[in-house]
Amino acid sequence: MSAQVQLRLLPSARCLFDEPIQVRVSGLTSGQVVTMRARSTDDRGMDFSSVAKYRANGHGEVNLVQDESLGGSYLGVEPMGLLWSMQPDTPHRNFVKRNVALPHLVRISVHHEEETVGMLAEATHERVLMADGVSRVTVTLQNIEVVLFVPPGEGPFPGVLDISTFMHEKRACLLANKGYVVLTAAVFEKPSNIAPPEELHLDFFEQAVEFLLQHPKVDGDGVGVIARSKASDIALSLATFVQGIKAVVWINGCNANVAVPLYYKKKQILLPLLSDHSRIKETQSGVCCTKNCLDDPLSESNKGTLIPIEKAEAQFLFAVGEDDLNWDSKAFMDQMIVRLTQHGRSNFESVCYPSAGHILEPPYGPFCASCPHGIIARPVLWGGVPKLHVAAEVHLWKKIQDFFKEHLSRDAAPVTCKL
Repeated sequence: MSAQVQLRLLPSARCLFDEPIQVRVSGLTSGQVVTMRARSTDDRGMDFSSVAKYRANGHGEVNLVQDESLGGSYLGVEPMGLLWSMQPDTPHRNFVKRNVALPHLVRISVHHEEETVGMLAEATHERVLMADGVSRVTVTLQNIEVVLFVPPGEGPFPGVLDISTFMHEKRACLLANKGYVVLTAAVFEKPSNIAPPEELHLDFFEQAVEFLLQHPKVDGDGVGVIARSKASDIALSLATFVQGIKAVVWINGCNANVAVPLYYKKKQILLPLLSDHSRIKETQSGVCCTKNCLDDPLSESNKGTLIPIEKAEAQFLFAVGEDDLNWDSKAFMDQMIVRLTQHGRSNFESVCYPSAGHILEPPYGPFCASCPHGIIARPVLWGGVPKLHVAAEVHLWKKIQDFFKEHLSRDAAPVTCKL
């Protein structure tokens, strides 16, 4: 490495996962072209990396906030491009961060243009998922483990139930960093290629809501719910059939009960909207597109699958990526808006991202174009133009926080990450 060249991560090499950083290089020669690299390993041992070329200015400096990438994993001015453009060394793998207590480590380095002479400078970037003072506790409900995140302080704090299709803690702990008590639960125990359960029971999620409402640090006036994909129809059903839901964030979901019959208080309340796997389209590389697999929820035969959301008293935020290739979430959202409007309801707002795909997550994680589907266990396309999808994630993450702040009973106080 060169003693002259310096690589700086500002304002610090350590920050919260959903916060941006500035990457700057100094000590280069005027006009020198260098190669920037980022490398990381996820919790499964999968390696991810990105690369971009930059030209130093007249002062021998490169600043990713204002300078254009000339080539590599992305082009143009992308301050966080080295992070979101990281791709797996093994094709069709998504980035997995299971242990939220440990930071996500990214090794950022600067090299000569052709990378044959050696490394000029390197720095390790720590992206913290769980801020100092936030606690993580496992809780058992109906013999099923869920996870509770509680911010520091006496409270009371707004409560949020984060429902994921398969267990996923990242979004929940990042919300807890913002000053929410968050309980995260999954619809299915784990991804597999076996058939889904024969039935689902809304009572389990009702118990999760009641747990939050009774928690001593939660404002007991009502809770929020956030969910994406299959979990989103569970969120809609909770708001429709269960008391205590004040605000629901629905992301790239369906307006009907998908795949599995739904029961509540020992009675079936919704039929399953089924899918036809013969409508799966397969690319030459063997990756599948499942967008048109679901049956039509508006057909006469599927009326029993539609969730009567006009009965809900909660406020709704509907968010869709119009390039969602998992299913046609934009059409499902439009159908919900028509239904609510026809019933004289105005308790909703919506946001559409034309070039975003299905996996809308908190920002700055590696963009996932394809990976195995949790149910069909084959690689599928999720959709999205990378840089525009990432911009949608940044916008939506703020939109979610503003929505919960407006509709839950107390202002959430963000947690400061001690560095």
